[in-house]
Order: sequence, then C-alpha cells, then structure tokens
Amino acid sequence: MAALGIVVTHVAFQTGTESVLFERFDYFVAVFFALSAFLLARGSHSKNYYRKRFSRIAPAYLVCVAVVLIALPDAGGVSVGQALANLFMVQIYVPDGLIPGLTQLWSLCVEVAFYLVLPAYLVLGRRDRLVVLVGFSVLAFVWPWLPFVTGSIEVWNVNLQIWPLSYAPWFAVGLICAELEGRVPPRVQRVLHHRWVYWAPALVVAWISGLVGPAGLTHPTPVEFNVRVGLGTVFCALVVAPYALAPGTSVLSGPVMQALGKWSYSIFLWHVAVLAVVFPLLGVPLFSGYFWPVLALTTLISIVVAYLSYEFVERPALRWFRTTKQANTAQPAMVTAGESPA
Repeated sequence: MAALGIVVTHVAFQTGTESVLFERFDYFVAVFFALSAFLLARGSHSKNYYRKRFSRIAPAYLVCVAVVLIALPDAGGVSVGQALANLFMVQIYVPDGLIPGLTQLWSLCVEVAFYLVLPAYLVLGRRDRLVVLVGFSVLAFVWPWLPFVTGSIEVWNVNLQIWPLSYAPWFAVGLICAELEGRVPPRVQRVLHHRWVYWAPALVVAWISGLVGPAGLTHPTPVEFNVRVGLGTVFCALVVAPYALAPGTSVLSGPVMQALGKWSYSIFLWHVAVLAVVFPLLGVPLFSGYFWPVLALTTLISIVVAYLSYEFVERPALRWFRTTKQANTAQPAMVTAGESPA
C-alpha cells in the first residue's frame, strides 16, 4: 500500500493533477520509515545485521540505478559525479545529486542513515531510548530553522532540509510501536483492532497538509516544513500503529497483497523511471492531465518490472549472501575437526 501510495503522488504531480490529497500521498514515505523502524527494532540484534541490510537493498538498488543511467533518455546529461553519488547512495549530500528517473531515492538515503545508527540505539536501556527518541524528535523540528539549513540550496545547492535528522519523528513512530508491542492492554487492542477505521482520519490529515502547502516543488519555509513533518507523523501513526499493536488478519494479509508486499521495494525503485516512459507510450505530454490512464499503466508496468527484479535480482542475491555466510561459518568448524577448508 505504501509503495502504491507513492506511485499515486508522483503520477498526480507529473500529470498536473490538482489534488491536495494525492499531493500528500508522499506521506506514505513516512509509513515506510515507521514500518522499517518497527520491524527492524524487533530483530536487528543479529551480528549479521549490516550484512543482511546490504544484501536486502543494495543489489536491486544498484541494478536499478545502472539501468536508468544507461537506458533512460532523461538521464543522458548526468555527470560522472552525479552518477557516482547515486551509485553510492549519497545523492542528498552532494550538489545536484537527484537525477531524472531516480529522484525518489532521496528517501532511501534517509532510510540507510537510520539503518546505520539503529544498532547503537538498540543497545541502550529503555529509558535512554526514550530520551534519544524525544531528543532527536525535538531536534527535527529545530533543524529547518538553522541558518545554514534554510539557505543551503542557495549556498551549496544541497537541500539540507531533507537530511535524515528531519524525519526522526517518522522513525520514532515505529520505534515506539516496537517498545509497546506485547504491552498493550486488551481493551486498547480491541479499539485498535478495527484498523480500517483509522484510514479515514489519516486521509483527512493528508488532505489538511495538502491545503497548508506549499504545492508542487516549492521549497517549504521552516514553519511549513515543521507542519509537514508533524502531520506526517500523525498520518503514519494512524496507519501503522493499529497494524503493529493489534495484529490480525485483514485484506492486506491476502495472497495478492502479500505478493505486492514482496515486490514493493522494487516498485518503489522503478516507478519514477517507468513513469518517464509511460508518457511517450501513451503519447501525452507532461502536466497535461490523463491521471487515471497514466496511473494504471505506470502501476501495471512497475509491478511487472518489480516482479522481474524480485525474481532475478533480489531473491538470487539474498540466496547468494545466505549461502556465502553458511560457507564462511562452516569453514572454521571443518578446521576444528581437523579437515581442510578447501
């Protein structure tokens, strides 16, 4: 659902569809952040944590970036520096790092920064973790007001406003859910169990945020950015918390949604490049409407490409990393038993 929501917001923008609700479907990025925080906080104590994260995100990411750089016409003017920044996933930290077909990957840079610091957070005691969550969430709302942040685009041509610290509250939602998991009273679980009810206020929050603005690619003021992050925090809490704290069967647990869930990472990776191809396929120019046909074809092609990416890149890569790990752990045992590792 989160991946498809992000597809909707990008299609709405590029078709020139004036919908304050669809514009704020970028809040499904907040859902991604909260979900990853919740899931990883429950199981990232493994000594192979970084290896697992790398094997999960890097192969499909590198293939996507390489194909877009080579094959997408809009990426033809990309410099070597821009290409390297995208390959090494540091594009939000360098001037002009965001390039056609891959602009959405700014959020993956933010997510990777979270991956890097999560183990250090988890070794803290519960009280210290709470202090860290509160402290970084407060700093997130201070960050856009700092002079070197507000003027970063003009001075360095880098948007410091979208650096990882800004989104600490979105990750905090998932981390708090991980802390509360298994500790929620039955009465509260019964209230949260009607998960579909919470989608309505979540969509209202997104609509209100769209009204507040600013629209399109207009750079938000510190106040507007604070409001955007604050309402995004409410949005992802309304969407994620009922599923995290009152688990159970739902439409999202059906086979179709489970399959889409497996492919969701690659849907996210590829959909902007697919969208760039859909316009000439349909014979329509950018910002000229045709929202529904563009959305339908973009979604269909993105799902097909995501399936291929999952089957021929993600799964083989995960299998290879897993096999390599098993081989490496087996060798010391063989040596101990007096056998040759060869």
